[in-house]
Amino acid sequence: MKKSNLIVLLAAAVFTVSCSKGSGGGGSNTPVTPVTPTIPIIPTTPTNPTTSADGDVVGKVVVGYQGWFSAKGDGSPSNSWNHQNLEMWPDTREYTKTYSGSPFQQNGGVTQPPFTGNMGNGQPAVVFSSYDQSTVSTHFLWMQQNGIDCAAVQRFGSELKSTTLKAQRDGIAERVRIAAEATGRKFYIMYDISGWTSFQTDIKTDWTSYMKALTSSPAYAVQNGKPVVCVWGPGFANRPGDVFSWTDVLSWFKTQGCYVIVGAPSDFATKIAYQGAYNTANMIMPWMVGSNNNLSYYQGLDQTNINYCNARGIDYQANVFPGFAFFNSDPTKPKNEVPRMHGDFMWAQFAAAKNAAVKSIYISMFDELNEGTAIMKVAEDASMAPAGQYFLNLDADGTHVSADFYLRLVNNGQKMIKGTISYTATNPTSFQ
Repeated sequence: MKKSNLIVLLAAAVFTVSCSKGSGGGGSNTPVTPVTPTIPIIPTTPTNPTTSADGDVVGKVVVGYQGWFSAKGDGSPSNSWNHQNLEMWPDTREYTKTYSGSPFQQNGGVTQPPFTGNMGNGQPAVVFSSYDQSTVSTHFLWMQQNGIDCAAVQRFGSELKSTTLKAQRDGIAERVRIAAEATGRKFYIMYDISGWTSFQTDIKTDWTSYMKALTSSPAYAVQNGKPVVCVWGPGFANRPGDVFSWTDVLSWFKTQGCYVIVGAPSDFATKIAYQGAYNTANMIMPWMVGSNNNLSYYQGLDQTNINYCNARGIDYQANVFPGFAFFNSDPTKPKNEVPRMHGDFMWAQFAAAKNAAVKSIYISMFDELNEGTAIMKVAEDASMAPAGQYFLNLDADGTHVSADFYLRLVNNGQKMIKGTISYTATNPTSFQ
């Protein structure tokens, strides 16, 4: 790896039962085949190409927050098991409420019967529900303890078409608000454009009717005096729309007074046909998760993207992730597809971002247990996962690290990005 080049890489969030952002489960990082637009492209050199001062997202570390795990008996609107296609097993020792009997998926998406057995250490195998306020509060406490500034709360059209699941997601957003206010964290809404019946209309309705009210919270992220919203998906092959509809939605949010982030393909800067939409954004975050397990694959991608944004006065948010795997849900995927290398893989991304003077980071993801990108506390080894079952535990590459290792690594990473510790190409995070 050339240390002087930026490698800001991937970042993942899976939508397995419904939809996905990663390469597993239908979220390919391959953009749509470009179509020559018939509308003018925004000029490449704006009148005043300057980027923003630090705020709630610029100069900060943001984590993606799925919040989509539920359990039978948790009192949620669905009151059922959702998104239990787990690649990693959570470390549940600090949760107030837990649930047994999870019918998790194994062996290529085959759903196992409700599991009421033990972990390898003999303790009962239990999981959490994101619908419990105590769960979300615990997650945000971990963010506070580890220097994570903000959470991007995921919102998927494929779920919001269901009255029950919409109520579920609305409830999660409210629980995030409470937890963020209590811990001094910020949050914002991140719309994935997949799954909407008519995303141009539906996203606007959802924002004005439901989510906009959250911006009155002192914890709602504000950048340049404007509430932050992200639209993820313009330019991806399995997301709907074209340059016209994407531009319409992004421009509409700006008329609503929002600071607009676009989640775009990793090579968005080369997609000339889509620049009319991308140039509408206040910030662009290129999605890097799940495409390749070789760091050199990403060399040069981010510097090109950074140059693109700087030339247009668009803020740049680097996408950093710990690793990726989707084997339990998709048998065509290898185990441990993008290895974590006991933190070296993720640290290389932080170091590359620092070398390129990138100051805004998006972590994929906080709680993405489905694609193996979670940085939250998870099983260290087989003793902390269901006995006799395969899960991607933290010791997969032969090095044992603590359940909170990746939270502590991100804490060190954010300190280096912000300049409170010196640059180092070597991961300084202790394994235990």
